[in-house]
Amino acid sequence: MRPLGQACGSTAWAIVQNISHNSMMCRWPEQAQEDVWREDPAALLSGILIPNLGKARRVDGGYILSGRWPFVSGVSLADWAIFTAFTPGPNGEEEDRHFLVPKSDYQILDTWYAIGLKGSASHDVTLEEVFVPEHRTTTVDTMRARKPLFDGEAINMRAPLYCMFGVYIGGTALGIAEGAVNIYLEQARTRVSRVSAKAVSDFSTQQVKVAEALSCLRAARLLIYGACQEMTKILESDRLPTDEERARCRAEATFAGQLATRAVNVVWDAAGGGAIYERNPLSRYFADMSAANRHITQNWDVSAISHGRTALGLPLDNPTL
Repeated sequence: MRPLGQACGSTAWAIVQNISHNSMMCRWPEQAQEDVWREDPAALLSGILIPNLGKARRVDGGYILSGRWPFVSGVSLADWAIFTAFTPGPNGEEEDRHFLVPKSDYQILDTWYAIGLKGSASHDVTLEEVFVPEHRTTTVDTMRARKPLFDGEAINMRAPLYCMFGVYIGGTALGIAEGAVNIYLEQARTRVSRVSAKAVSDFSTQQVKVAEALSCLRAARLLIYGACQEMTKILESDRLPTDEERARCRAEATFAGQLATRAVNVVWDAAGGGAIYERNPLSRYFADMSAANRHITQNWDVSAISHGRTALGLPLDNPTL
């Protein structure tokens, strides 16, 4: 996602959503996978996994699903979408259930008028009394882990998807930040101060800001790639990550996003008044990062609490991880 994010944050954001939701299909029954890809092997998925926005009731052969979900990024590109709602579990407890729905059964609302990631198509979506057959549903527990279906199955298909989703989003944010810093460097190398008529690159204050931004990017890259390498090592050892390892993975990916945001803010402040014009691409990167940083996976307080709790020996507070 990094190269895409460097060029266009909206494109990277939409594609990472489609890729992530496509990957989730390995947790669905084979019949559901056939429904999606039998006729169109290139079919894309989108979705939103906020269960308290939907209502589902069990009927013969499946469920009836209704609700309205926001932030369904990439939905305009998608052929199917995944939605969630609470349903009664086998022992009477609430169960976070996922529903796979074709685009013919949901309505996309034209709601995405945001300050950043404008092209990500993160519209609201509504469903009204839609029947979803049993084989097109699964539970949140199946997203956490799964044994391989066959020898030689790709390692990444066995990784806990919610845990890794934060890494994918963090990588997208990193690409946006790299694009912003690259644009700033291009501008600063030839920019002349209107007040002093001196080259901006000669100002020590600018040099300090460049060093800070580049250091933030390098640290973010090390965190993102380190999280991927650690997860690969765990899975290759033929085990699944512990709760503490899951929480650490999410926290490190989130912290990488925080560093990426810091890099953008540093060059934004260094760029001066010329950056505020829409014609300056730096303004788009700044707006895109502002929007990306609002995603729940980029919320440092949420991710840090989970990491801190497990490090202190307390139970993991995020069931999706």
